[in-house]
Amino acid sequence: MPSAWKRVVVKLSGEALMGNLSHGLDEETLSRIAADLAASAQMGVQIAVVVGGGNFFRGIQGADKGIDRARADSIGMLATIMNGLALEHAIEKAGQPARALSALPVPYVCQPYSRQAALNHLNKGRVVVLSGGTGNPFFTTDTGAALRGAELSCDAILKATQVDGVYSADPKKDPRATRFDRLTQDEAIAKNLAVMDTAAFALARENKIPIVVFALKAPGAITAALEGRGLFTLVTP
Repeated sequence: MPSAWKRVVVKLSGEALMGNLSHGLDEETLSRIAADLAASAQMGVQIAVVVGGGNFFRGIQGADKGIDRARADSIGMLATIMNGLALEHAIEKAGQPARALSALPVPYVCQPYSRQAALNHLNKGRVVVLSGGTGNPFFTTDTGAALRGAELSCDAILKATQVDGVYSADPKKDPRATRFDRLTQDEAIAKNLAVMDTAAFALARENKIPIVVFALKAPGAITAALEGRGLFTLVTP
C-alpha cells in the first residue's frame, strides 16, 4: 500500500536506539531501525529523521545534577550528533543513501544544517538525519522535529514511541489509561498529554501538520505507520 504522504519527518528518541541496554547504542536495534527507514525511503517517501540523545545525555538530567541548563543542553545536543552519525552509517549499510546534518555546526564530522541542503538531499532520495536539536538550548528534540517538519514542508510528523499511540495517562503506570485513535492538537494541549511538549504541538498546529504517534518496537513499524497499518494515534491540526 503506498503512503499518503510524500515527505515526512520521523522523530526518534535516543532511548529507542539503546534497545535493552542501560545506555549507548545497541547494534541490533540500530540496524533494525535503519533498515526500516531505508525501506520507507525505498517506498518513494522522502524521509527526514530527527534524533534525540537521551541514551547518552539529556540536558534536563544534567541540569538536575547542577550543570546550568544552557550548558547541559549543549552537551545533550552533542549526544544527538553521536546518534545521528551512527544512524547515518547504519542506514547506508542497509543500502540507502543518507546524510547527517547538524544544527550545531561540527563541520569536521558532518554537514551543518541548512534548509537548502536538507531539501537538496531529500530531493535526491537520501534519508536526511537531523541532529543537534534546534541548535539552541531550552528546546526539546520534539520541538525540533516540529520545526523541521514545518521548515521542510513535510506532510506529517511520525513520532516513534514505546507505546502504540496517545493515552490519557501513562499506560505503564495507570491501568485505567485509555487510548485515543484520533484527537486534535488543541485537545492534546488542553489535556496536557505528555507524548510531545506543548511547543511541538503548537508548531504542528500552526503549520497544519498531522502527527502520527506509534510504537517502534516491531520490525517495519515505520513503514506500517506510513501505510496506515497497525495501531497508532492520529493527532490532527
